[in-house]
Amino acid sequence: MDRTERFYKIQTMLMAKPSVTMKQMQEALEVSRATLNRDLAYMRDRLGVPFAWDASLRGYALTQQPANQRTFELPGVWFSEQEIHSVLTMLEMISKLEPGGLLAPHVKPFKVRLEGLLEEGTGSAAEASSRIRIVPMGQRKVKNEYFQLLAQALINRKRIKIHHYARQHGTTTEREVSPQHLIYYRDNWYLDAYCHLRNDLRSFAVDAITGAQMTEQPARDVEAKDLKDMFETSYGIFNGKNRQVAKLKFTPFRAQWVAQETWHPEQISKILSDGSYELEVPYGEDWELIQDILKQGSDVEVLAPEQLRGKVKETIKKMTALY
Repeated sequence: MDRTERFYKIQTMLMAKPSVTMKQMQEALEVSRATLNRDLAYMRDRLGVPFAWDASLRGYALTQQPANQRTFELPGVWFSEQEIHSVLTMLEMISKLEPGGLLAPHVKPFKVRLEGLLEEGTGSAAEASSRIRIVPMGQRKVKNEYFQLLAQALINRKRIKIHHYARQHGTTTEREVSPQHLIYYRDNWYLDAYCHLRNDLRSFAVDAITGAQMTEQPARDVEAKDLKDMFETSYGIFNGKNRQVAKLKFTPFRAQWVAQETWHPEQISKILSDGSYELEVPYGEDWELIQDILKQGSDVEVLAPEQLRGKVKETIKKMTALY
């Protein structure tokens, strides 16, 4: 019986009886008194299992905890070494994705416990952490205080006043918005919100927010269908409602990668007889799609619509003029 199984069995015995003696535990676990003492100390000090020796019951018993110190558990659920590695990987991702360590104080105790379990069992906690690398590309800096205000307003369903810098026009506008979603997209954060200045749904880059103040006004809730129609039906995050369909043809070489990718949930695709790959995706605003087409270089051709094909062609001409 390995250590994890012993922890589970000890917990089960403590939950099943008013008290459990050392002898009963030793017989059930088939371990020495010294090993059992180490297990009990680890469960109490490292895992936070609330139990203590009860002299009146002449055994170990679960204890009542103050409400503000109460621990929560999922009875019968224990992490294997492989599962701990997976969870640590997720925690590492969270630390890289969130600006300013918003969740770090809440996640840290859980991470410490997991690392303690892994270190005690296999001695591989430091090794696991050093081997996991998350490298965001093109991540823009977000002010922590603004991100926290947006998150609070979103959860508390309050409107928030923001100053938003529009890079396309070089202007800053003050808006009152009702936050709907915080989106992490391509290594950057965006706020989907109902804009009370424009009386419509908008998506704002959080790094372009230069001021934020939460109000006491209740946020306007938008129907899930309307949010989906605006933000999810077309290609990319800056999509809009007007839908067209782009038809793209990738070379057999590039098809090896693109055929495994999902560009849009409603895409239509097929492999052609020569090994090339044809992809159809709906889109609204085209500038983000054009950027992704250009990333493919000479391995993609825009077949339709003609307007999109013309814009890509014009962009390539301008790029060529630079060289």
